[in-house]
Amino acid sequence: MDKLKQSLLDAPIIEKDGYHYFVHPISDGIPVLEPSLLREIVIQIIRKAELEDVDKIVTPAAMGIHISTAVSLMTDIPLVVIRKREYGLEGEVALSQQTGYSENEMYVNNVREGDRVLLLDDVLSTGGTMKAITEALEHIGADVADVLAVIKKVGPNELDDSGYDVKTLINVDVQDGEVVIVDEHGDG
Repeated sequence: MDKLKQSLLDAPIIEKDGYHYFVHPISDGIPVLEPSLLREIVIQIIRKAELEDVDKIVTPAAMGIHISTAVSLMTDIPLVVIRKREYGLEGEVALSQQTGYSENEMYVNNVREGDRVLLLDDVLSTGGTMKAITEALEHIGADVADVLAVIKKVGPNELDDSGYDVKTLINVDVQDGEVVIVDEHGDG
């Protein structure tokens, strides 16, 4: 976790409508995402996530895509991207995503009743996106085998009382304009 930890400690902080936001290659694609950092993260995800009998990796657009693609390539588990665009395909399910700084409609395609899925995303902050996705997956009848976010920004989030134990690789806080590592292993 050395590369992930250091990259977070080096991350600049911006304020967006009162929300303190760290700018990071995993969550923003800025600065450049080094292959060694992505490789470190993917190895940790594969070690930590419940992948047994998982049929699909499900990730929201946009910043979960690169992480989930790399995990898919390493595990041969197919990838489903939840999009912000409606396609009108049979079985498409709409959900409302609300974060600390935005609100959008998103659409799930290609997840069916009985599919065993890993929900994977870049950052867990307010929990709004993940809560909306878990509710949509439940509505579809999918079995959510595991929920994992690479980075968790500490504080209350909408998944706290959901019944899902969200796994993370590292937990951080933003204090006095800097990222502070709260838990290097994402366990707390």
